[in-house]
Amino acid sequence: MSRRVLSTALAVALGTTLLAAGAAAQDTIKIGVTQPLTGAFAASGNYVTQGAKIAEEEINKAGGVLGKKIELIVEDNKSNPTEAVATAEKLIVKDKVPAMLGAWSSTLTLAVMPKLEEYKVPMVVETSSSGKITTSGNPYIFRISPTSEMEAVAFTPLFKKMAIQNVAFLSTNNDFGLGAANEFAKAAEKEGVKVVARETMDPKATDFSAQLAKIKASGADSVFVTTAVEQATLILKQAKDQQLTARIITTGGSVSPDQLIAQAGDAANGSYHLVFFTPWFPEAVKNPDVAKKFVELWNAKGYNVGGLTEGFRGWDGLYTIVEAIKAAGKAEPEAVTKALWGVKVKGINGDIAFIKQGPEGKESAQNVPSVYLVKVDGGKVVRQ
Repeated sequence: MSRRVLSTALAVALGTTLLAAGAAAQDTIKIGVTQPLTGAFAASGNYVTQGAKIAEEEINKAGGVLGKKIELIVEDNKSNPTEAVATAEKLIVKDKVPAMLGAWSSTLTLAVMPKLEEYKVPMVVETSSSGKITTSGNPYIFRISPTSEMEAVAFTPLFKKMAIQNVAFLSTNNDFGLGAANEFAKAAEKEGVKVVARETMDPKATDFSAQLAKIKASGADSVFVTTAVEQATLILKQAKDQQLTARIITTGGSVSPDQLIAQAGDAANGSYHLVFFTPWFPEAVKNPDVAKKFVELWNAKGYNVGGLTEGFRGWDGLYTIVEAIKAAGKAEPEAVTKALWGVKVKGINGDIAFIKQGPEGKESAQNVPSVYLVKVDGGKVVRQ
């Protein structure tokens, strides 16, 4: 074979290989995920990611979307706003995802939001509760979790039912914690309940003795605690050590009662928790068939049962994105953004659909999910 013929043959072979590689690279539809897999919020971020991966498997078993399998590209935002921005830029610019799921904490989500507007890529917000997320005028935000205001409104009838007269707040010093404290304080005062103490804590703090001492001295009969499960566990233990008699009520749906029972022991008894999924009694939710299936799949993986109240967020979020891609008919950011406004998904946390929030012409999308109150009693989670 002459050198020219050999060179031509090699060029053709190389070209065929490159074309095949390019085709293979396009065989999946990538979806970006930014979650805190390490750092202060690591437990919750990993649970959300596990839920999303279960959904990924189920969607692909059913044939994927638009004739292709989906592929999650997961990035660790390290519970840090700066890192969250970096993960978003990487997912959008390098991985060219048409949509994202993230970013757990309100502070992390708020940090990412300018990048969504810059690149015009939508993000389904699975956890963050700060009102600012859907009222600041970002048309690429689609939140499936409730706002702190929605949560407080849902709790309002319980102030009288639980005979709450004097409340205190212990909140992580960020958008998540401060936003929740403000909304629940407003709801309490409208019901004639007196706010007697408002304490904050750094998201990485481990000693809450000073805050708990002030709350004990305030005469509060109930304490609303807003933070991640890691701190909530320590707060329950330290409250017991200080013989705090006020009932503790956690908000935000991000404190796993099962994990509290396992790690705080007897200190968890008597505590109340606002959650957005009740895996202990899935028949109580609007779509029990979906909820039961998710619990079965989660348990089959051997994942921590305590993560179910967070993991469902990843499942619901991914199914919402995939439904939008299906409706759009193509995995392109602009088309997916438009399609998200019309999605209707049977989620674990009820039916997912979006209403408009924020300034006219730049509205964000907000779902109206369910909110439940449970109690830890005798080492078990019971309905209220």
